[in-house]
Amino acid sequence: MEKKWSIRLIRFAAIFGLIGTFIGSDMAGRLDYSLRPIHAHILLVGWLSVFAWGIFYRVYSIRHKILVTIHSLLGMSGALGLTLGMWMYNHNPFHLNQTFVLIFFIAGGSLLLLAFLFFVINSFFIEKEE
Repeated sequence: MEKKWSIRLIRFAAIFGLIGTFIGSDMAGRLDYSLRPIHAHILLVGWLSVFAWGIFYRVYSIRHKILVTIHSLLGMSGALGLTLGMWMYNHNPFHLNQTFVLIFFIAGGSLLLLAFLFFVINSFFIEKEE
């Protein structure tokens, strides 16, 4: 179970890494750094954290397999929700209702917070090595 989620998390992180570096290159090329906070969160949350979780699940086995699934789903949806919500909140390119955008942003951050909580819990349920 962990190995399956490991590669899913690493692939998800790789996509975020590509998006983050593309945004950084675009900002540098245009000399417009208005996306700096979104760029930073995409790389720190979407690339670094999710990649680290993927490596963790490649190395360790967790006693309660359902916790791996819950954590991974929360982590991916939280990383996507937080960064997309932050982008919409700061730029609102689709002119969406501000209340909807704020709730979307908060929900994404809350899912990510829960993901970190589940990661802490999972780190205490590592199966003993023989």
